[in-house]
Amino acid sequence: MDSKKTLELVVKAADGRRAEDIVAMKVDQISPMADYFVVMTGGSNRQVQAITNAIVEMAHEQKIEIGSVEGKNAAQWVLVDLGDVVVHIFREETRQFYNLEKLWSDAPLVDLSAWVNE
Repeated sequence: MDSKKTLELVVKAADGRRAEDIVAMKVDQISPMADYFVVMTGGSNRQVQAITNAIVEMAHEQKIEIGSVEGKNAAQWVLVDLGDVVVHIFREETRQFYNLEKLWSDAPLVDLSAWVNE
């Protein structure tokens, strides 16, 4: 499966669990780590865990290899490594503190409007 399709499935799974402020950055031209970084917010620790579970379940169903899932128990910042797509699920205050969008501001944003419900 190509990385753009994986990105779409991640966004839809997260949106299905009401992730907020989902942003995807195309980082393949500026980093060898991945093609896309996805950043989103969960309103509570429980919601962060639910979003994480939805993404992990989708990956298993689609036979997408999961490199690792880090931070799930603390649920302040969960990282899900899907190879070419790296997903960051934050609580609001943690997202503001680390500000990954600013750190990776050279990366173009991906239009996700077709994959999320308003």
